[in-house]
Amino acid sequence: MSPRSATEPPRRGQAGTDEQGRPIVAELGRPETLDEIADRRAASRVAHRSNQTTLNLVIALGASLLVVFLIVIVVVRPDQVGSPKTVNWTAVARDAQQSVSTPLVAPVLQKTWSANRAEFVDAKSASDGIASWRVGFLTPSTQYIGLTQGIKANPSWVATQLSDKAPTGDENYGGLAWKVYDHRTADHPGNLAYALVATAGDSTVVLAGTGSDVEFATLATEIAGKLQ
Repeated sequence: MSPRSATEPPRRGQAGTDEQGRPIVAELGRPETLDEIADRRAASRVAHRSNQTTLNLVIALGASLLVVFLIVIVVVRPDQVGSPKTVNWTAVARDAQQSVSTPLVAPVLQKTWSANRAEFVDAKSASDGIASWRVGFLTPSTQYIGLTQGIKANPSWVATQLSDKAPTGDENYGGLAWKVYDHRTADHPGNLAYALVATAGDSTVVLAGTGSDVEFATLATEIAGKLQ
């Protein structure tokens, strides 16, 4: 008789052999019948499949946890934690000034103000043919006010900047007259919730965003001093 395979299911306790050389099962006192052998092997296969399914589930769970861990490592990196990247708008304005004769507005503000973008778009690159200086300010209350200075702009340019919104009043900041566009109560006004517009010389300045009245007044007053 050949050695039993390592994968063959364990047999019941044996107690010798019968006249035909078949192993006698101690628990039965006789050899197993063919049906009993088939049942034992079927039960063994079911147990094997059950163990294999459990193992596969454990492997799949481990793989899923590994994927989640890698995603956390990649997405939430230490260098991404903290304050957003800021831009030195005065330095950008100084560099951009070399390409335009009209003075670009670079307000001097307290350290509680910052900017997340600053760029000069020349007339040739602008789709409307109007050169503009743009700065995105983050206010002390973590709101946003965008500054757009149009060079030799026209009324249609202003209307485009404000999506054709109508003025709602007038203010005077820093000795300069400003048109007010207060649409905070409108549905989803976005960064056009409130705006101020003033013109001095070749410059038309549009301030628009979600800042408070005090923050708009602070920025407008500082800009007025630069325009006059």
